[in-house]
Amino acid sequence: MRLHRIALWVTGPMAIPLIAAPAGVTAAGAIGETAPEATRSVRTAAVTEPAVGSSPTFPALGATSVSLAHGAPRPAIVSRGRWRADETRRDAHARYAGGVSAVFVHHTDTPNGYDCADVPRTLRNLYTGQIRDRSWGDLGYNFLVDRCGTVYEGRAGGVGRAVVGSHTVGFNQGTTGIAAIGTFGAGTPVPAAMERAIAALAAWKLGLGGVDPAGKVRLTSTNDKSRYPEGTSAVFDAISGHRDGFATNCPGEALFARLPAIRKAAAELQGRSRRASAGAHLPVSLGSLYHSAD
Repeated sequence: MRLHRIALWVTGPMAIPLIAAPAGVTAAGAIGETAPEATRSVRTAAVTEPAVGSSPTFPALGATSVSLAHGAPRPAIVSRGRWRADETRRDAHARYAGGVSAVFVHHTDTPNGYDCADVPRTLRNLYTGQIRDRSWGDLGYNFLVDRCGTVYEGRAGGVGRAVVGSHTVGFNQGTTGIAAIGTFGAGTPVPAAMERAIAALAAWKLGLGGVDPAGKVRLTSTNDKSRYPEGTSAVFDAISGHRDGFATNCPGEALFARLPAIRKAAAELQGRSRRASAGAHLPVSLGSLYHSAD
């Protein structure tokens, strides 16, 4: 079929082409100015991750094109190879949704007083536990962030793709799980670098589908063990906590209380306020996140 390109001007002299998807293709989506409802279908494919630094793969768009004017730069992400994940131990096939319309924030419930240089070892321990003890086939989280603000690739399948994780029962499809490394109960300070990195990661990931980080999304539960019976549709913040979808204290009182600030920062990074213009004029503390990816 013929694809029609529409140039949409964003802030600054840069046009973003929008491509209408073939009939029958749907995408994960959100309420308001974002894409349609998330699809229940999941595709399975062998993991062939694109090279670091390559152009991200955008999710398929529905019959009605959506605006991608509010994207954000991809932050540096430490690959699985860099933290030495043993790829022989995981499920060789990743599952994919039609797109990502929401982020669920978690904490790993591990000690806080770690040296950031030791994080790769922590990730390998989490990886072992979630494969062996929980039978998840891989890390459940799509990404992890340490207290120094470093972002790590979690579940395999391609950081720019809508990989289905095992992080939020009932709401793994069409969402991304970001885990803060540590434990963030009441009164525990959330490191500023960690908070900024979560905001930057969420801004980029949601921006691939045109989702407003400060907006609302509608998700449908796929499991009766969630807070909502299977098949029930519910409205969530585009950046929610694990506890919003499942009966748990995760991501801890302290980190949960910071989610409004994280939503605001992520929206600003997408250029959704006068304080940020498509990532062109970031504060130094945020702009420093956008160096070459590892």
